[in-house]
Parts: sequence; C-alpha cells; structure tokens
Amino acid sequence: MNIIIPMAGMGKRLRPHTLTVPKPLIPVAGKPIVQHLAEDLAAMVDEPVKNIFFITGRFGKEAENHLLQVAEQLGARGHIAYQDEALGTAHAVHCAREGLKGKVIVAFADTLFTADFRLDEKKDGVLWVKQIENPSAFGVVKLDNEGNITDFIEKPEVFVSDLAMIGIYYFKNGEDLAKEIAYLLENNVTKGGEYQLPDALKRMTEKGAKLGPGKVNAWMDCGNPAVTVETNGRVLDLKYPQSSVDPTAEVEDSILIPPCYIGAGTKITGSVVGPHVSIGTKCAVTDARLINSIVQNETKITAACIENSMIGSHTKVSKPRFQLSVGDYNTVE
Repeated sequence: MNIIIPMAGMGKRLRPHTLTVPKPLIPVAGKPIVQHLAEDLAAMVDEPVKNIFFITGRFGKEAENHLLQVAEQLGARGHIAYQDEALGTAHAVHCAREGLKGKVIVAFADTLFTADFRLDEKKDGVLWVKQIENPSAFGVVKLDNEGNITDFIEKPEVFVSDLAMIGIYYFKNGEDLAKEIAYLLENNVTKGGEYQLPDALKRMTEKGAKLGPGKVNAWMDCGNPAVTVETNGRVLDLKYPQSSVDPTAEVEDSILIPPCYIGAGTKITGSVVGPHVSIGTKCAVTDARLINSIVQNETKITAACIENSMIGSHTKVSKPRFQLSVGDYNTVE
C-alpha cells in the first residue's frame, strides 16, 4: 500500500499562521495536521504502508525532514515531490506518479476525519463522502442503483446529490488512475486552467471502473483559524479525552479542564486551562484563563483571558484579549 498526500497549497485562508509555517504543518491537538492524517490512514488499513509521498511546495529542508520522519515513524519510506505551479488536483497527484502503483490511497491534507475505512475489494476504488445539507459549495457524486459512482459534479447550482467528496480516495490499481491523469495532461483537459482529479475519475468510470462511496462519520476542516480551533477541540475529544500532559511540563497552582494537550517543557502557573486547549512546547502561561484555543511553541501568555483563539510561536500576549488570531513572532500588550 502506498499513500499520496498532496499538500502544496499556500493556505491563504489560514493566514497569518501560514506566513511562516505551511498549512499542513500547523499543529492541531499537539501534532501537525498532516501527521494526524498520515497516522490515521496507516492505522486504518490492514496491510503495511510501504511508501508515503508528500507533494509539497518549496517548504524548506526543516519541513521536509519532519515529513520524512512522520513516514519513518509509521514504518514507511517517505518521499518528497514538488508541485511548483498550482495546476489542479490531478496535476498534484501526477507529481507523485511514481507512487501510483498497486493499491494506493490519495488523501489531500486539508481536512481530518473519522470514517468507516473498510476497503471493498469488489470495487476498483472507494471515494469517501459526507452527506451534507448544502452541497452547492462542494464537489459531489451521483450513484446508480447498485451503489456505484456514476458522475462527479463540482459545486452544483441545482440539487443533484448531497454526497460531498472530502478528498480521500482508494484505488485498487494506481496505474489506472495514473493513465487517466496522463491523458488529461497530454490533451490539456482543464477546468479553469487546472487539471482536476474528478475528470480523471470520470474517465475511469466511463471505462467500466467500479468506484463506490465510503462513509465518513466526522469531517473536520482546517481551512481558516475559526474552524481549525473547532477541529482542535474535536480531535482532543477523540484522542485525548482525559488530556495529554508531557512528563516534562510543569503545572503549578493551576487547573486543567480536560480535554487538553500540554507540550514538552511548558510551564503553567496560577492559571485555568481548558477545555479544548492545545499548548505546544516550551510555553509559559501565567495568571491566565485559556478556553478552546491553540497556542503553538515558545509563546508566553501572562494575565490574559483567551478564548476561541489561535496563537502562533514565539509570541507574547500580556493583556486580556478574549479572541485572537496571531501569527509567529508577535507581541500583544
């Protein structure tokens, strides 16, 4: 089994946090978004993951080394592929075409999820979908009476289906997908100037491939600060319901209300933290109240009330601010 994770987007809606850190490396519940995704996928498949291909922009060696370590920790070989131009989802997957061999999972690093992750070997592929109330803002699929996907519609103006694609796909034969993506590129088949993955999937179904829907129980977005904070809380509920406090963290004269995540070397003094708070490494929280927030690394918070907030690394907050979205290396006082 190979896993391909496209993650080259700039994450503009998550600024200012993505000005210094690539969006998939933004921490949620103590780990980068992409690390949660890779770990969850590896845990859900019944066979070893041999290779994980991360399709990135030019994020730099530090970020690339972190990604390779994520793969190594999962017993897989990590690979970095580059998408230097934003030419669409099919083009992104094409950048890691070396990995389109045999059984393949393609998962875009935009969302986290919980799902019924059974791989139906009677199908040529599985597309995980979520039933939603307003499908007009999403790409959706249509099914026939046998439960096979017959069409892919992007942001339908009139109702055709309420099954939205969440960006996670399984293919029994990655070579079949590689062939159809190559056709799009060779024949310049684009929409809005981009090569789109649903166009390749449509060609597969027209040739007889049986693609079925997979059921998603929870779909957690990380598109902007507000929904990323919400996702942080949901992941804490799922993974750390009783909280996770690193052994090297210090909590003095303080109350932690679970679920929380407290990173290595962080010191919390005279404060009330939680619920749904993640604090990274080597932070200092003094005389503060934190609720439903993400604080990254080496940040100092003093005499502040923080709620529904996202605060970057190497930042200082020293006056009450009830809601903040502050990137790295800032001072709020």
